[in-house]
Amino acid sequence: MTTPRFPCLLLILFSVLGTSQTACAQAVSLTAAQLNRVGQRIWQNECAGSVTGLTSWNSGEDFASLGIGHFIWYPAGRRGPFEESFPPLAIFLESQGVVVPKWSRGPCPWTSKAAFDADSDGSRHKELRILLSKTVPLQTAFILNRLKGALPKMLAATQATQKVKANFDGLSATPEGAFCLIDYVNFKGEGTAKTERYNGQGWGLLQVLESMTTASPSAFASASKAALSRRVQNAPAARKEQRWLTGWHNRCNGYLRKL
Repeated sequence: MTTPRFPCLLLILFSVLGTSQTACAQAVSLTAAQLNRVGQRIWQNECAGSVTGLTSWNSGEDFASLGIGHFIWYPAGRRGPFEESFPPLAIFLESQGVVVPKWSRGPCPWTSKAAFDADSDGSRHKELRILLSKTVPLQTAFILNRLKGALPKMLAATQATQKVKANFDGLSATPEGAFCLIDYVNFKGEGTAKTERYNGQGWGLLQVLESMTTASPSAFASASKAALSRRVQNAPAARKEQRWLTGWHNRCNGYLRKL
């Protein structure tokens, strides 16, 4: 595997947004050590910090979940309401000099959870786990890039532009607040996709920022738990999303921890 170029945004600063029709957003300023902890905590949140967890297919889902961020990968001909993120990650890794298996550039080769699990000790799983375990900083950078594009999308989709921007900027000003933004945008998305709604209500970063009372990690934790509880209440019964709520709330409680 080619040694990847370490992206400059992971060294000291991550600039969230440049000039647009709105004022410049607050920069997320994190040290290299803090950014390393961000990646490790996301890995812990999504995969319990395990290498085997880097290749997963959750019960009740129609897609594989790969990497520290459990990036979504749909089989051929399958598309769901949630944004696919593994193919863009593969492109990003290649842009940073990482050799990505040719077979991983297309649709997910496993057509079901049963097929995926049956091949869990196969060569393709092993190849992916090696790739993903060695590129944790770059996967963190990929998530940061997603956050970089999130604010303009959210401001274009909300009536509460001042509140959303103020809460975003306030959180960006501290390492713990920055982690809230980075982790949640990967966890539940920007909240701007019309397909990511139940009964017309979303559960992404936008919905959390819209409902926050103050720009603090504690307010973010409370607002994110409320958004996820509402999601479960609105979800189709067949999805049985109640089974995930305790774990989701525990993850949100983690936003109260020091980075």
